[in-house]
Amino acid sequence: MAEERKKQYLLGNDAIAHGCLEAGIDFVSGYPGTPSSEVVDTLRRVKDPWYYLEWSVNEKVAFENAIGACWCGLRAIVTMKHVGLNVAADPLMTSSYTGVKGGFVILSADDPFAHSSQNEQDSRMYAKFAQIPCLDPKDVQQAHDMITAAWDLSEKFSLPVLFRPTTRICHSKSDVALGEESPSPRKGEFVRDPKQYVVIPAHTRPLHAILTKKQPEVAKYLVEAGYNSAEIRGTRAVIAGGISVSYVEEILPEDISLIRIGAYPIDQNWLADVVAKHTEVLIVEELMPVIEEAARQTATTTTVHGKLDGYLPHEGEFSSALVAKALMKAGFLTENPFPTEPAQEVVAVRPPILCPGCLHRSVFYAMKKVFRDGVFPSDIGCYTLGLQMGAVDTTICMGASITVGSGISHACPETPVVSTIGDSTFLHTGVNGLINAVYNNANQTIIILDNRITAMTGHQPNPNTGVTATGVPSPKISLEELARACGVSFVESVDPYDLTDLLETLKAAKEKPGVKVIIAKQPCVIMNKRNGVKRSRYVVDADRCVKCGACIRYGCPALEICEDGTSVTTALCTGCGVCADICPAGAIHRGGAKQ
Repeated sequence: MAEERKKQYLLGNDAIAHGCLEAGIDFVSGYPGTPSSEVVDTLRRVKDPWYYLEWSVNEKVAFENAIGACWCGLRAIVTMKHVGLNVAADPLMTSSYTGVKGGFVILSADDPFAHSSQNEQDSRMYAKFAQIPCLDPKDVQQAHDMITAAWDLSEKFSLPVLFRPTTRICHSKSDVALGEESPSPRKGEFVRDPKQYVVIPAHTRPLHAILTKKQPEVAKYLVEAGYNSAEIRGTRAVIAGGISVSYVEEILPEDISLIRIGAYPIDQNWLADVVAKHTEVLIVEELMPVIEEAARQTATTTTVHGKLDGYLPHEGEFSSALVAKALMKAGFLTENPFPTEPAQEVVAVRPPILCPGCLHRSVFYAMKKVFRDGVFPSDIGCYTLGLQMGAVDTTICMGASITVGSGISHACPETPVVSTIGDSTFLHTGVNGLINAVYNNANQTIIILDNRITAMTGHQPNPNTGVTATGVPSPKISLEELARACGVSFVESVDPYDLTDLLETLKAAKEKPGVKVIIAKQPCVIMNKRNGVKRSRYVVDADRCVKCGACIRYGCPALEICEDGTSVTTALCTGCGVCADICPAGAIHRGGAKQ
C-alpha cells in the first residue's frame, strides 16, 4: 500500500517551488515577472539550500546561466513570465538543438487577460517553435506533480522542457499532496563536446535532424505517461488543455467524452484515433488554438468546434461560466449552471495609481512642467502608472523607452523627448539602448527612476541593491558611472523630493543637446515602511489654504478636499513633502505624527 502523501494548503507558485525541491534541483535562475515571481522568492527563502540560486539581470542572462549549469550535468530551472521568454528566445531556439545533459526546465508563466502584462501571448507556441516538450497543468496539484517530474522528462529525451502555468494556477490556493525534499548529491562537470555545444553550421545541420527525429517519440511518450489521455463516454467530445480541463470537468455531462491535453507535442496518430471516435468535438483552450489546429488536421468526418468557428474567444481568460456558454452553444449542455447576470459591483472600479509618496509622481509632475511640448516614452514597471498623469506616451516592453525615444528624437528633431525607465529595467535591457543612443547621437533626456529595488514584482533585489537574491552583500553598481562609461557627459543625480532642484536639473538638461541622464534617487516607499523608516506627516493649515486645488491636482492619494474646499492630508501621508513645495500659499508643512 502506497504511503499517503502529506497535504498542505499552498499557493500555486509555492507548490511549484516545493516540486522543485522534491526533484532535487541544483541550479535556479530567473528574472521577476508576475505571475511567476513567487517560485524563486519561495526557493530563495529556504534555509541552508543545497542548490545555487540567483535573480539575474534579465531573462536571456538567466536562461544562459541555467543552461550552462545543465550542460555540466546539473538539474537547472530558469523562471520568467511569458513576455520574458521573448527576451530569452535567442538561446531557447538553439538550446533545443544542443540539447541538455542534466535536466533543464524553463518555467514561463502565461497571463491570459493580461492581468499584469502588456500582451496575452501563449508560451505553447514557443515550445512548438523550438520543438521542445511543453507541460500545461490543469490545477495546482498537477502543477506540483508536473514540475516534479519535468526533469525526468528532460533527461529522458535530452531536451529542455517548457513548463507553462497560467496566472489562475500560479496565484490560486489549494490543498496539495506533497512528497519529500530530495537534496541533490550531484556535482557539476563540463565534458567538452564541440559537436554538441558549438553551433557552427556544420554541427547545426545534423543537430536539427536529430531534434526533428525525436518529436514522434516524445509525443508518443506523453500519451503513455498519462499527460494526454482520453475518457470515451459518448459520440461527442470535449478536448481541453491546461486549466480549461478543470473548468470542463466541473460541468461536463456524463455522456460527453473528455480528452485531456496536458502536454505537447500531441501525438497526431493518437489524436486522430480519438477524434475519429466522435461525430463532433469542441476544443476548449485559452489563448492560441494550438489543440484545435492539431484536431482539425486529423479530423476527417468529425465536426470540430472551437475558436476558429467562433464558439470560444481567442482573447482573455476563461472561466467555468464562459466554458458553459460554449458547451450550450455546441448543444453539449442543456442548462447553464451559472447565473447569466453579473454580480452587482459594490465598489466603483478605479484605475491603479502610484503610491502616496512615490518618487515617480514628483518626477512626472516636474517633467510635465518643464517639457510641456515633450514626448514621453516609458517602460515596464510601477512607473507605467505615470500614464494617469499624462507623462507616459509609449510603453512596449522591458528596456524599450530609451530606444523608442531615440527613434522619436531622430524622426522629430524639434520635439523634446524625455524617456523614463526604472533602475532594474535599465540594467535589464535599457543600458544597451543608452549605448546606442549615445553612439548614434540621439537627442533625448533619460530619467532613471532609481527606487533601489525591483518593486512592481514584489521587491526583488537587483545589482543596484547591493545584495544578492540569497542576502549575500554584493558590489552595488553605480548608475552614474555606468552612464558615463556609456559616453554620456551630462549625468546628474537628484532627490525627487526636492522639487526645486529637480525642476532646475530638468531645465538644464533641456538646454543641452545630445543624450542627458538624470538619476532620480529615493527608496520605494513600501520598502521604506517594511524597513521601519519613519518620517513625520505633512499637514494643511486650513486658515492659509486658498482652495486653489494645486496640491490636489498633484494626484497624491494622501490629499483630499474638505466640504469647504480646503485641502487636508490623511493618514496615507508618507512625509515626502512635495505637496508643500507645490502649495502657492505655503499652507502645507511638516507637523503630523511619524508614519
